[in-house]
Amino acid sequence: MSHATTTNTLRAGMVGMGMIFDETYRPFFEHTHANGLFDRRFGYVDVPLTAVASRTGSRADKYQAQAANRIAPFQSFRGDDSVEKLLRSGVEFACVATPDDRHFDAAKQVLSAGVHLLIEKPSVLSLVQLDELQALARQHNVLAKVVYHKLLDPDHKKLRTLVADNVLSHVNNGYASLLEPKSIGMGQFSEWVTGRNPGTYVAVHYIKLIDFTFGGRLKTVTATGQRGLVGPKDGSTWDSCQMRMIYEYDSGREAAFDIHTSWVTPDNFPGYVEQEVQFRFDNGVWNAHSRKRGVELTVEGETPLKRKTTINNHYNGTFLEPWGERSQRGYGIEVLDRFVREVAHVEFDGPAGDRNSRLATVRGLTYNDLAADRQTVAAVQALEAILDHQHRGQPDCVVRVNDPAGGLVLYRPGSNEPSVLYGPRL
Repeated sequence: MSHATTTNTLRAGMVGMGMIFDETYRPFFEHTHANGLFDRRFGYVDVPLTAVASRTGSRADKYQAQAANRIAPFQSFRGDDSVEKLLRSGVEFACVATPDDRHFDAAKQVLSAGVHLLIEKPSVLSLVQLDELQALARQHNVLAKVVYHKLLDPDHKKLRTLVADNVLSHVNNGYASLLEPKSIGMGQFSEWVTGRNPGTYVAVHYIKLIDFTFGGRLKTVTATGQRGLVGPKDGSTWDSCQMRMIYEYDSGREAAFDIHTSWVTPDNFPGYVEQEVQFRFDNGVWNAHSRKRGVELTVEGETPLKRKTTINNHYNGTFLEPWGERSQRGYGIEVLDRFVREVAHVEFDGPAGDRNSRLATVRGLTYNDLAADRQTVAAVQALEAILDHQHRGQPDCVVRVNDPAGGLVLYRPGSNEPSVLYGPRL
């Protein structure tokens, strides 16, 4: 193996400066500003955050004023043409961390400019959008990736290891739950929750976990939801939702997975963000619970509202290291570091004539490539369509995958006419 010693640069752009930026992208860029990124294959890489795009620019201005020497000065573009201006500034990769229904437009601009792309989950809300982004990535010979940080959770990696090694054999069914407090759905996300649901935003983590860990073919999606707190009881904004996915495996056997999500849990609920999964196998059971795994903290006058009662130090935590250094790390940041290393591998790890080979290798990583996101996006699109019909007075719809009528087909009770959501087979 060659040991590269040169220093290269990957100029980064950031679309969206909200909570996700502050929790994960900010500490990543601050760390690379201070330390750079090194790999013995491609040497040292500087990863400066050179430009950001947002609607108003207010958060970018505030961050730049407070960051001091933790980050280099960057350009801040705002308004309807902010992404276009960011791309003209000369970035080599761009991260999109906007509300999920704004992902597609920004991602399309990034790929059309021939810039590597990283999108927060869910990547997009429909298979047609996914097809278009994939085509643009191939046309412009760049990476198009999506963030599923929960796949890097040590517990989830261990689960996949046991499944891959056949220690746990054939999943029969499973359950996942994620409850968020009202301060998220009615506070942090209040600007964009109108017409949205917590399942698309949150359940997609578990949709991908199930799809990636167990494989198989998605067959059926059903769902329902509740309204009345975040929005009107008969409106299109959802407090909580419950979805079920049916998968079929090469053996011909099936498994059912139920995913429950909510963002209207009381703010003083001790779990704050309460996460729980259970998967049942032919020969075992896997149980994981965020509160039972983690730490419970009580500080008079601070918990559970100012400071979390239950802390996930694996995802993202600030620490005073034993040697006196202040750090922020966790798998929520690790997944971003991994993406930039993938970009650096494509661009710097060997002769330019071999770039296409390196690009193909990185595109083959099914944990984050858009090409491997089809069943996850199909489930998201199905969920959105079922809830939309429920909002319009047509509850209890079923979406079937690779049905004789099309690739993604919705059936309504009492109707013999299916609605084809997506024509080609997945």
